[in-house]
Amino acid sequence: MLGVIVAVWLSERRWRARGGHKGTIVDIAVPAVIFGLIGGRLYHVITDWQTYFGSRAIKEPYQALFIWEGGLGIWGAIALGALGVWWAVRNRGISFSAMADTVAPGIAFAQGIGRWGNWFNQELYGSPTTLPWGLEIDADHGGEPGVLYHPTFLYESIWDVALGFALIFAGRRFALHHGRLFALYVAGYTLGRFWIEGLRIDPVGGVDHAVTFLGMRINQWTSIVLFVGALVYLWMTRNKQGVEVVVPASADGADPAHPADQADADSPDTTTEDSGPAAAEAAERTGDDADTTGEARGGEAGDDTAETERAEGSGTDDGPAESPDADDRSDADTVASTDAAASTDTDADTADRADAADADADADADADGAEAERAEAGEAEAERAEAVAGDRSEGVTKEKNSR
Repeated sequence: MLGVIVAVWLSERRWRARGGHKGTIVDIAVPAVIFGLIGGRLYHVITDWQTYFGSRAIKEPYQALFIWEGGLGIWGAIALGALGVWWAVRNRGISFSAMADTVAPGIAFAQGIGRWGNWFNQELYGSPTTLPWGLEIDADHGGEPGVLYHPTFLYESIWDVALGFALIFAGRRFALHHGRLFALYVAGYTLGRFWIEGLRIDPVGGVDHAVTFLGMRINQWTSIVLFVGALVYLWMTRNKQGVEVVVPASADGADPAHPADQADADSPDTTTEDSGPAAAEAAERTGDDADTTGEARGGEAGDDTAETERAEGSGTDDGPAESPDADDRSDADTVASTDAAASTDTDADTADRADAADADADADADADGAEAERAEAGEAEAERAEAVAGDRSEGVTKEKNSR
């Protein structure tokens, strides 16, 4: 259980550093641990079936359920635990390979811690030795008085912890993704398990002796098969690229609380890429807001232009005297033109267009349409259009005064 806690804690940090949401590992750990315990016990009962069944059985069949008495096969725990993880990530819409790479170092550390349970149960020990760290085994567990045995559980614990650190380094140094880091874990673990298993003399598969095939124990053959399989997978996926889904498309984005510097180097599925759907949606919304703003400003510029044209139309020589409303509008136009004068002075191009508009009324109408179209493209162009409209209004006012 302590190994599980450490694995979940480390994997949670790695998942958040990769851009995943907080709490994902904790949620997935529940089915993974349940499936893993079942798988580990099944492997033990299947390979050590003579302990519980048959004429030479030393335990009752129902004692196969007593996991506290020892007997959890790591092969079955990983296999069925992986099935639980696959089911959980499939329901969440994230990549199984990304999850496998994330939890690989944590699994190695968990095994290193869990191996100390073999010391309490006095199992997984090796041949006799005179080394100072030799282990005493009770007669009830197959040992002889005064004889020390290789603490193979300790050897494997040290190997697993070292493997966990090596996986963290390799993940950051070589950016192993798409299940390659997990495959490296399988290859590294089975490599150490093979030679450690060769030291063991405790019975596996039998009551008083280990079941062997061609001179090697069952777990050694399992190690060979999995080691070769891991190497084949590493070779077949050596050039595999692409983004692995860490944040589901339906999510709002990566957890903002994670420190990005914890991610593996050159990760193709960090927060930026994995939150692509959410980021694209946000960008689309921003673009829509910008278009709406531009249209609104363009509409305001168009209203100012129309007001100016109405003012020009009312200023003929033979026309009736201007109404008070028209005078009010002229005064307002004059004030607006005064406010816009400062920005007009800083924009020489805008001033030139305003002068040209005063000289040619027909060109003014064309310029008004062009300025209105440019105003729809963004806020800057809208301001220029307003400035042009204000200058024309000032010209109309001056013309009225001269008349």
